[in-house]
Amino acid sequence: MRQIINNLVSVLCLTALCALAPLSASAEDKMKNRAVAYFAGGCFWCTEADFEKIDGVSTVISGYMGGIKKNPTYEQVAYGTTKHRETVKVIYNPDVVSYQTLLSAFWRMHNPTDGKGSFVDRGRHYGSAIYTVNEMQRRLAEGAVQALNEAKKFKRPIATEIADAKQFYPAEGYHQDYYIKSATKYKFYRYRSGRDQFIRKYWDGDDTLYQIN
Repeated sequence: MRQIINNLVSVLCLTALCALAPLSASAEDKMKNRAVAYFAGGCFWCTEADFEKIDGVSTVISGYMGGIKKNPTYEQVAYGTTKHRETVKVIYNPDVVSYQTLLSAFWRMHNPTDGKGSFVDRGRHYGSAIYTVNEMQRRLAEGAVQALNEAKKFKRPIATEIADAKQFYPAEGYHQDYYIKSATKYKFYRYRSGRDQFIRKYWDGDDTLYQIN
């Protein structure tokens, strides 16, 4: 469904966009009061929108990570030939919001038990993953997975892959802030995908911070 909606975007609009240079977890992300995290939770329109609502998050960029091809296009990723996942780069102030809080929000954004896609969108490129930039992030991510599984929060075990962050490629310009630029199409897609219905089913009334100390 996401690809069907995406085809409605004007070709003229696409050709007018400026390409964005690939970004990585580099020194620019280690500035004072600035940290970076990478999450793949299905459609990046949705995860970008949700992370941008969190206090302490300054920037969220939709893009691709985890694949084998340099500078992949959306079409290449969507066909599943590059092995990338739709991923968001979250730049945040750790003095305001912790990585643990971002993790907690991430679980509440998608279905982390689906290893073959995300809601109506199928394929690895819509799969769940956490790409960690240091040992602290990996420890917290693995601890959260263990805690969720032990609590039997879901009917199935967590399928989220935890891997080291590699090259991140920003998606094409029309994907950035899609929920603002194309609000009607975004809301239609999100409602029809079943994402929010799933979130309400499993998370309404549950503010537990799942972690292993």
